[in-house]
Amino acid sequence: MSNTLSKQEIINLLPHREPMLLIEELINIKKLLSATAIVNVTKDSFFVQGHFPGQPVMPGVLIVEAFGQAAAALTAHGIDKSTYENKLVFLMGIDKARFRNPVIPDCKLELNIEATRSHGRVWKYKGEAFVKGKKMADAEWLATIVDRK
Repeated sequence: MSNTLSKQEIINLLPHREPMLLIEELINIKKLLSATAIVNVTKDSFFVQGHFPGQPVMPGVLIVEAFGQAAAALTAHGIDKSTYENKLVFLMGIDKARFRNPVIPDCKLELNIEATRSHGRVWKYKGEAFVKGKKMADAEWLATIVDRK
């Protein structure tokens, strides 16, 4: 099993599509345990024009969304394909989200995520977001695997 997922491999695992697919690749994958997701925040990112004109900042809610996408890709990549077939990973709750520094365009946001617990279809994760080694945000969240309709 590969310890890296390209954007196309992520697209094959997740239902997200442009512009809402935020993660470019998943690297340093340790099966069902941890990984690092890469988000390229550019001046062309869809939120730049309106958040905020003249001084763009990546919305915190999108950082949390990227955490969730990274966790969903980590989980989908690690579990048996037949188990994940016709399933989706849904965010259930967010705890302890902290936004420490603004994420501005023209940076590479690195999301270090870790699965801390799983019980049946419910998983708990934690993550930290960095730009050039500086912590930008961190959070804990819950997700569940549900049937795709």
